[in-house]
Amino acid sequence: MPRHEITPPNLKNNPSWDVVVTQTTPLLSFFNSQGGPKDCKYEIQLDTSKDFDSSDKIIYKDIKETSQFVTGQKVEKKDALKDSTQYFWRARAITSNGNSDWEVSRFFVNTQSDDHFMNLIRTPIKNITASAGYNVKNIIDHDDPGLITFWQSPPPGEKTNWVQFDLGTSKEVCRLWILSNFNEPDGWLKDFVLQSSSNGSTWKDITETRTKNNNTFRSIISFKPVKARYFRLFIKDFLGYAAQINEIILYSPGQPKVPQAPNQDYVLIIGNEHNGYTFTELAKKVESLFPKLKTLTIPYYEASLEMLHKLQKKPVAVILSGNNADYPNLPMFEHNGEFEIIRQTDIPMLGICAGHQFMAMAYGYTRARSMGWSDISAMEPKSRMTKIKILKKDPIFQGISDNFTAPEVHSWAVADSAQEFEVIAKSDYVQVQKSTRRFIYGIQFHAEINVDYNHGKPFIKNFLKIALKNKQLT
Repeated sequence: MPRHEITPPNLKNNPSWDVVVTQTTPLLSFFNSQGGPKDCKYEIQLDTSKDFDSSDKIIYKDIKETSQFVTGQKVEKKDALKDSTQYFWRARAITSNGNSDWEVSRFFVNTQSDDHFMNLIRTPIKNITASAGYNVKNIIDHDDPGLITFWQSPPPGEKTNWVQFDLGTSKEVCRLWILSNFNEPDGWLKDFVLQSSSNGSTWKDITETRTKNNNTFRSIISFKPVKARYFRLFIKDFLGYAAQINEIILYSPGQPKVPQAPNQDYVLIIGNEHNGYTFTELAKKVESLFPKLKTLTIPYYEASLEMLHKLQKKPVAVILSGNNADYPNLPMFEHNGEFEIIRQTDIPMLGICAGHQFMAMAYGYTRARSMGWSDISAMEPKSRMTKIKILKKDPIFQGISDNFTAPEVHSWAVADSAQEFEVIAKSDYVQVQKSTRRFIYGIQFHAEINVDYNHGKPFIKNFLKIALKNKQLT
């Protein structure tokens, strides 16, 4: 078979281009090659050199396909990567009829990057304008599922463009997050700077944000706090025929206000949607199951261990919600406070869908990955629904039979559970994980959705019943 008839593996999985990897032995996952014979195996190479010619080079050969869609290779302990270091990695398919081309990507290792709450708050933007183009408000539309909408400068046109933010009043800003075209380089900002102004007409460059020859779709730029009412992203050059920005978030230094907790027993819900809300009506579900329980919902980017300790009344349980955006397209540092809580709290905790995946990610970002397909059991005929097998008896499964069905809406899954967790139910992937030392569960399916084929409904009620019983015993 000619070489070009088998495609290279697709490395846009986890870790994808320029993500921050939080462990030195990450799981490297990629989408399988297409075409070619069935005897396909893979070779992976990692190196600190983009030419793959340094003494740091690591090679893994004869890697068999993990599944029909995705293959993974965990970096072995003997090959543990250097911390605070950028790595390039590439993969190719090896077959009896020839090899594919290499596909190349890169990531950065920083094992301390998710240790603590970011000590930043999102800076509210009063108004946004642009030099030209259309749909500029898409840049600050955090309700956008998947962050797929964007602002684009008019093609063809001047390379110089700007996007201006009016904060309403003067505020300190110290971090800039930019998300551009995550499908291809067309539209990536190449040469840009963030500027500040007190009057909206006279502008001053924030020196630390000057960026030239940028070649990524996601930028996280920190700088010394600058106080101003107006900020402007001044774009001097970009790749392709038009500049594209899917999202910009400005951050101010500080801690969010501690929320007012209910005076009676309640469940703390951490909303993991990018806008800080929940994917489903979790609060309504909890309060319908236990009318004496109240709920308090907070956005994930304001959650932290310190906040949890400062609440006037401790919750009887914490529930982490789902979300609907791919993690490589999110500012993952916003989840640091949630990761703190997962790793350290003794409060009973349940993670649902994305919340379940965050429980694995808290111990290493690449422990979750895209499956290469979307399990949308909530929209499938009953005959095609995923069957969930219970692997270990547990009080959490009271009233739930083996090989049960439940609604699912996701394309990512836990591929590698942390040592603290054991898998107690699965389908083709991890469905339920449980901490071996604390009262913590993670479920991939949505037990809270009220449909007749949801045989996992008792799960949340069981979880809350046990949590309330434990509270009475303490």
